[in-house]
Amino acid sequence: MEPHPVLFTPRTPRVVAARRLQRRRDRDTTGRFLAEGPQAVREALDRPDLVTELFGTPAALDRYANLAARAVDAGVPVSPVTDEALAALAETVAPQGLVAVCRHLDVPLAAALAPAGTGPRLVAVLAGIRDPGNAGTVLRTADAAGAGAVVFAGDTVDPYNGKAVRASAGSLFHVDVVRAGDPYPVVDALRAAGLRVLAATGHGDTDLDDLADAGALAAPTAWLLGSEAHGLPAELAAVADARVRVPLHGRAESLNLAAAAAVCLYASARALR
Repeated sequence: MEPHPVLFTPRTPRVVAARRLQRRRDRDTTGRFLAEGPQAVREALDRPDLVTELFGTPAALDRYANLAARAVDAGVPVSPVTDEALAALAETVAPQGLVAVCRHLDVPLAAALAPAGTGPRLVAVLAGIRDPGNAGTVLRTADAAGAGAVVFAGDTVDPYNGKAVRASAGSLFHVDVVRAGDPYPVVDALRAAGLRVLAATGHGDTDLDDLADAGALAAPTAWLLGSEAHGLPAELAAVADARVRVPLHGRAESLNLAAAAAVCLYASARALR
């Protein structure tokens, strides 16, 4: 890419406006978020209608010239910036030189579920998960397991939080992302769409291996996943079709959220295939 005669600085209005997207209230107000690094930019550009601007240092735009060219071809403004401006936009210690401004890609729950029988066969519901790294990791795991939708319900972290976007490793752009309020209507909608709703909880009365052995995971399934510290509220777990625990064969007291989500989602993925 040809060097640009003028590089944007941290004080350039477009850089200042983009930097505000590090705050949730500004993301919610504008319907925009930041995707940092070449992997996230690459995945975002697969859906070019989502990308509104690409910032990059001259070195990064040269190194990732193919991504800059894809942005230009898609009509996305490419804005060269100083190292200081890129550092202001990035939230990592050693940024890789590219940051894209993207539109929110929320999908309404009804659209994600589609008519009964034709919607996703595997769904993850994050209820009360507060850590963005965990939320992004679960989203990535759900994508890898073949889930068609990930629902962020109730008092759950913003999926467009920078750390969540990075932890998703591009999966944010692969699955339907649904943001919902009260999780109880979500459970009702999932059930109406033909999915069995299972609550993952360390105190469940049903063993995951027993469910798998009985063939009970072969039906379309939605997994309810609760917070890192407290798990699912008892009242929410109670409305699920079953409360499922991951068997612990060693001396560990429990699994962390991301590990438990991976075990449950992959057990369903195997059964569904």
